[in-house]
Amino acid sequence: MANVAAASGAARPMTGEEKKVIFASSLGTVFEWYDFYLYGSLAIYIGANFFSQYPETTRNIFALLAFAAGFLVRPFGALVFGRLGDIVGRKYTFLVTILIMGVSTFLVGVLPSASQIGIAAPIILIALRMLQGLALGGEYGGAATYVAEHAPNGRRGYYTSWIQTTATLGLFLSLVVILGVQFALGKEAFAAWGWRIPFLVSVLLLGVSVWIRLKMNESPAFKKMKEEGKTSKAPLSEAFGQWKNAKIALLALVGAVIGQAVVWYTGQFYALFFLQSILKVDGQSANIMVAAALILGTSFFVIFGWLSDKIGRKPIIMAGLVLAMLTYFPLFKALTWAGNPALAQAQSTVRATVTAAPGDCKFQFNPTGTAKFTTSCDIATSFLTRNSVPYDVVAGTAGQPASVKIGDATIASYDAIAAGADAAAQDKAFQKQVNIALHDGGYPLVRGAAQVPDAKLDAFIAANPELGLNAEAVRATDKKMVATDKLVADKLLTSSETGGAAEMAVYTIAGGGAFSMVADPAAVNWIVIIAVLTVLVIYVTMVYGPIAALLVELFPTRIRYSGMSLPYHIGNGWFGGLLPATAFAMSAAKGDIYYGLWYPIIFAGITLVVGLLFLPETKDRDIHAMD
Repeated sequence: MANVAAASGAARPMTGEEKKVIFASSLGTVFEWYDFYLYGSLAIYIGANFFSQYPETTRNIFALLAFAAGFLVRPFGALVFGRLGDIVGRKYTFLVTILIMGVSTFLVGVLPSASQIGIAAPIILIALRMLQGLALGGEYGGAATYVAEHAPNGRRGYYTSWIQTTATLGLFLSLVVILGVQFALGKEAFAAWGWRIPFLVSVLLLGVSVWIRLKMNESPAFKKMKEEGKTSKAPLSEAFGQWKNAKIALLALVGAVIGQAVVWYTGQFYALFFLQSILKVDGQSANIMVAAALILGTSFFVIFGWLSDKIGRKPIIMAGLVLAMLTYFPLFKALTWAGNPALAQAQSTVRATVTAAPGDCKFQFNPTGTAKFTTSCDIATSFLTRNSVPYDVVAGTAGQPASVKIGDATIASYDAIAAGADAAAQDKAFQKQVNIALHDGGYPLVRGAAQVPDAKLDAFIAANPELGLNAEAVRATDKKMVATDKLVADKLLTSSETGGAAEMAVYTIAGGGAFSMVADPAAVNWIVIIAVLTVLVIYVTMVYGPIAALLVELFPTRIRYSGMSLPYHIGNGWFGGLLPATAFAMSAAKGDIYYGLWYPIIFAGITLVVGLLFLPETKDRDIHAMD
């Protein structure tokens, strides 16, 4: 391949050879991001299949943490493959990364669930996620370096911005495949087994990606350096063991990448999670909304990359950070009013009051979802936060259990330790009474149907006087005869309650089942949601579009792959990857669905200050003269 970067390209059009370089690098990276993002997009289904022994909120947190497990190992992948890329070459290194990513993704699709192989399922799942994280840790730095080393001076921001589109296009591709399978199979079949198909499809993408990368040639800058015998024999030691290079990596991390990472993951991942898990917007609808916003916003990666060649990398990245910090709260509140207006209205008019003895309420920061709340105050406040109910805590009488006041209703909580074996029954009664009060207060809670065997009908009616049921009238309605073995297996009866019968009548009681919060599909404002999501995506393009060129221009060729990869993947893998789980846990602990937004705002602020003060402008650097 010719050294297409040798001549200045500030005024000339992109050559055919340069287009091939960008296309080949970008397409393979799109497929790799597709593989990686499938997990985040399908976190709810994965949580149900691999963490099913936990309650819903804990499943969601664990599912997100398993997603983050892939991110936590990304810096280690950057070290392993960055070193390999600086010693062996760019091309062969990210040929290896695509193989690891593709095989790991395919195996997720065939992995048995926890109900089939027990604890081995989540263990294998997290191991596969770690392999994906290792592969991605080596992928991005290689693709960005490869394209940058082909780009002419004065156009590096524009050329590398095409690589920046790959993460968003990978997410978009994953959403398109998911939505296509959902429409083809239906929601029930998709939830049962169809969610595996997008993972299995990755084996086809793997074949295409490997074929593309086998046809690529080595970077001309690396090839020239290798021919001259100037490659680094110990790129990691040189990049991070020498202060003159290590301080550049540290500055890149704190002054650019951390802020970019939290803005990126807030705009593309936490927004989707917020719609689905907090506002309870239908998952299929939420995916379509995000996909529409990605279509509208993705071109801005290239626009801001091109603009960074004109006015610099720093002004655009810093402006994106400022806009995100100033507008996240109003934008996410707008999402709430557009996505679930009944919830937004209820939050503005109904506020619970928890009366608790001094010392009964503990700090509930619970990022892993493993903590067990046992005091009466903690049980009450944790339940309210899961339902997005704002509350105030006031001091009560020492030694008395906490109580929750919602409107005119006051519900006593309980102490789980004092309740002993009766704790489960007390918890069920407490949640039911609070849910009824919330429903009466305007919260969008719906109560599903209950399946009640005849042996339990009288007790059910006595326990639910608010339904106004009459046993004789219920028994006169349509009923279904079900084998008692199945009723015992479904935990609708115990063996002793069957009375030796082979089958028993089961009645469907409308509005007598479990409560769940929903977003009314007819009330969802699609236009406003897509507009807000598009603004969030544009913030992403501002901070992410120029970042590849900036990082490449900070390091010399001999350590470029290693030098830029590690800060990038620490920032995006740790600070970005942990954002959804941490922000969700922060909101749950505080009882405020918006409280988790302080996570990206604070870290964006740190990057803004450090970047403005210390980060150099790099757009005019000649990377071929840095060696």
